[in-house]
Amino acid sequence: MPTSTPAPTQVPLPQVRFERGFLADRARLVRETVIPYQWEALNDRVPGAERSGTVHNFEVAAKQKEGAFHGLWFQDSDLAKWIEAASFRLATHPDPALNAAVDGIIATIAKAQQPDGYLDTYIQLVEPDKRWANLHEYHELYIAGHFIEAGVAHFQATGKRSLLEVVCKLADLVDRSFGTGPGQIPGYCGHEEIELALLKLARATGEARYSQLAERFLELRGQAPIYYEAEIERLGIKKLPVYFYHDRWAYLQAHRPIREQTEPVGHSVRAMYLYTAMADLARTLGDEGLAATCRLLWERIRDHHLYLTGGIGSEWMGEKFSERYDLPNDRAYAESCAGIGLALFSRRMLDLDLRGDYGDVIERALYNNVSAGMSQDGTRFFYVNPLEVTPAVAKRRYDCHYVKTERVGWFGCACCPPNIARTFASLGNYAYSRLPGGLAVHLYAEGSVDWTEGTTPVRLKVVTDYPWDERVGLTVECGTPVRFALRLRLPGWCVAPRMEVAGRAVDVESINVQGYALIDREWRNGDQIVVDFPMPIDRVRAHPFVTQNAGCVAIQRGPIVYCAEEIDNGARLGSLRLPRGTALAMRFDERLLGGTVVIEGKAERLIPAGGDLYTTCAPTTELATLTLIPYCLWNNRGEGEMKIWIHET
Repeated sequence: MPTSTPAPTQVPLPQVRFERGFLADRARLVRETVIPYQWEALNDRVPGAERSGTVHNFEVAAKQKEGAFHGLWFQDSDLAKWIEAASFRLATHPDPALNAAVDGIIATIAKAQQPDGYLDTYIQLVEPDKRWANLHEYHELYIAGHFIEAGVAHFQATGKRSLLEVVCKLADLVDRSFGTGPGQIPGYCGHEEIELALLKLARATGEARYSQLAERFLELRGQAPIYYEAEIERLGIKKLPVYFYHDRWAYLQAHRPIREQTEPVGHSVRAMYLYTAMADLARTLGDEGLAATCRLLWERIRDHHLYLTGGIGSEWMGEKFSERYDLPNDRAYAESCAGIGLALFSRRMLDLDLRGDYGDVIERALYNNVSAGMSQDGTRFFYVNPLEVTPAVAKRRYDCHYVKTERVGWFGCACCPPNIARTFASLGNYAYSRLPGGLAVHLYAEGSVDWTEGTTPVRLKVVTDYPWDERVGLTVECGTPVRFALRLRLPGWCVAPRMEVAGRAVDVESINVQGYALIDREWRNGDQIVVDFPMPIDRVRAHPFVTQNAGCVAIQRGPIVYCAEEIDNGARLGSLRLPRGTALAMRFDERLLGGTVVIEGKAERLIPAGGDLYTTCAPTTELATLTLIPYCLWNNRGEGEMKIWIHET
């Protein structure tokens, strides 16, 4: 194991600014509304919202108040993700009041921590004799991982070591407790997360021991004999929960060693966090074999398990992957956390290989699945992100009981809201990569990014209304001429991008390297690049094996997937038919949903031939106007039907 890990390619968050537009609006919403709102929710101060109990649990564990533990056994992680989001916000937009709130809760966490470093309020308050005893079900190491990530983010944002010292003490305990040495536990967490967090901690502290612990957890996973078999025998468990049905330890990605895993299986969020850590470790070790495994898993997700919206995990029982091509729309799970996990995994893959399709998936997930998880006012959230909703049916059928027909203020299991917050608070990590001799641009948003090339400070300014407008302008600002390479992602949905560099047209295909336009030259102050990504209205068709979408089309423009809502199109959206030759037109409506591109066209609506449930008579049709809005904006105007895939005639 190397004594130091490779530097991350992310540009430090304070050096990235988002000024306006789609991503900037979401980052601003999280900064100004979501983080304060979620702090109130975690403190149980939001009227009408389901109780969190998370801050309460830490105050009880810290002996700052009397009371009993409230919530699920992994409740602590909600607070850790919120602290991470708040730290990202402090890195880019200092705020004395938020800083004080974070310092206060960190002090409480430090008091709650046990002398040897252990930290888990459920175990401490409810089952103190079960420390590390039920790894397949309890989430002690998962929670530790989220606190480690929060500690690193807080340290990098503020320079303070208060939370970093807490998590290092916790990580040291884990390092002493787990492994194959005398007196150690040869196990690993049922919910992966600590592995990727430890690699972050190693980079932040320079302590290689944490990287070695991450590697140990990863390499132990799935080795025979399976650790969990002995664990459930020791616990006297005769029957595993129903979500282990079919998959057993594959539900936890522990069915075989990580280097032998070839198909994404089991709980989709756990899988994404595992694969993210695997990709990070592959880069850390320079392990091409492990990198190849990551590529295979990523490609099989993309080719067989990915919703058009960037969601993954179609099976509600266990929140997991189903069979290849099993992508139902009205029963889609597509958890917000899973979409975020896919973006994390894809971002780590960009560190292994600068490939445009990784950036395409990040964009698809963030602009559609993840964005749909949060209301426009930042105070209501989806956990599950279906591609079709009929409210009366969703409320009636047990196999759709998890589908919310409207966003809610909070959840008893509230993993998704703070995860959404930390994602949009850290968009700079997804937008750019700092590479030897230059910069890669993955996401297009108006703003700027600063770095130093050699000894020359450089700023890249971006002007665009992407994804509503197809033009992106980039301007280099530098005091003296400097040579470096810019790599601009060429979105896979764009057939014929056009580019000018310093006023001269460039043949984009001639500089296309794995989905990135490579522009390596000496840059002078004021040099400009203008890129046009033509955004026609595309009809997307699913693979024939996705039987739920046979004979249907979905509408996409640029990276944005569109849907029909009842409020615009009337009820019974399933009766709409879109003729193949019908022209569709776009218009920007500045008054609708904060300003958005709407797509409209003529459609047909089926009229039943009488009242019989079954008949030999063909239905008639009537003309209808089809109005489509971005999927990420659905359910911001009240409850109603929603549908992405529309029958084509």
